[in-house]
Amino acid sequence: MARTRLTVTGTPVGDVQLVVVTPVGTRRTDPLPLLVAHDGPEYSRRAHLVSTLHAATESGRVPKTRVLLLEPGPRNERYAANPDWATALTEHVLPTVHTAYATAGRPTVMGASLGALASLQAEWLHPGTFGGLFLQSGSFFRKRVDDEEDFEFWDRVTAFVTSVRRARRRHTDAPIVLTCGTEEGNLANNRQMAQTLAASGHDVTLHELPGRHDWRFWERGFDPFLLTLLQGSEHRTRRAGEAHDADA
Repeated sequence: MARTRLTVTGTPVGDVQLVVVTPVGTRRTDPLPLLVAHDGPEYSRRAHLVSTLHAATESGRVPKTRVLLLEPGPRNERYAANPDWATALTEHVLPTVHTAYATAGRPTVMGASLGALASLQAEWLHPGTFGGLFLQSGSFFRKRVDDEEDFEFWDRVTAFVTSVRRARRRHTDAPIVLTCGTEEGNLANNRQMAQTLAASGHDVTLHELPGRHDWRFWERGFDPFLLTLLQGSEHRTRRAGEAHDADA
């Protein structure tokens, strides 16, 4: 896998550092699916995201996929339900990557904890950007449910979660997959978020697995749940292309 570092400047949250990981033997002009990972370097180093995808590609389980590893920078400020981060990602980072690399279909976005929250908010505020959401142990904090009032961005997070709970219509047609450990404090709010999204018409599934709020648990969620989501993304892209050809 070839790695290329990029810096996206002029975003609402300042410079964004990222790494694009491209399968060996492919070119920038080859349209490939794109997976966008919040906390990307940590996902790669501590949860072996890139090596998992490489092995799945070699075995034919998923197509060759580019991976966008987002460096968090000031993580809490950006990921804790910050609409400026959602704008930076969807209107600055992704257009830069799409200019440099051909992409097949809409990207899939993933994240853990606050990264999951940021992934949901990006698609919620900019619907249609992503073709799939993989949300692990999301920090979907709610008043009267969670005991995190000392968190510096508590009000911002709970306000966004409340806005999702009040939605009466579907905000995205992208499938949403949640995973959460049965031994972690975020389980209750992940269950509630899954129920909320389902009630407003979203395609959402929650998978509860033995584990805690850590990288080892998040890695266990890749197979089969992330791989299945990426397989579905390939099929949706193919159907969209066939429909476009028929219209033409």
